[in-house]
Amino acid sequence: MAKLSAVNKNKKRIKLSGRLYKKRQALKKIVMDKKIPLEERFKAQQKLSKLPRNSAKTRVMNRCEITGRPHGVYRKLKISRIALRQLGLQGKIPGLVKSSW
Repeated sequence: MAKLSAVNKNKKRIKLSGRLYKKRQALKKIVMDKKIPLEERFKAQQKLSKLPRNSAKTRVMNRCEITGRPHGVYRKLKISRIALRQLGLQGKIPGLVKSSW
C-alpha cells in the first residue's frame, strides 16, 4: 500500500487539472498562435505561468486504484501488475488464468 499522503496529493492534482483544463488550453492556444501580436501572447504566457503547477495534466501520476502503487500500472485497467495478479489468482477477473508450462 502506498503512502496515503501521496495518493491524496495525486487526487488533488487530478481535481485541479480537471477544473483548470479549459482555461489552460485557451491560454496555450493564444501563446502558440503566431498571428496574434507578441504583446498579447506574452501576457497570455504570464497568465499561464501564474496558474498552479499542479493544474498541469503532466503532473498527474498513473496510480493503482486498489493499492496506490505508482509503477507497473496498466492504463486500461487502472490497476498495478501485482494487484492484477492477486485478483487473477482469486478468480475475480474472468478469462484471466495464471500461466504454467
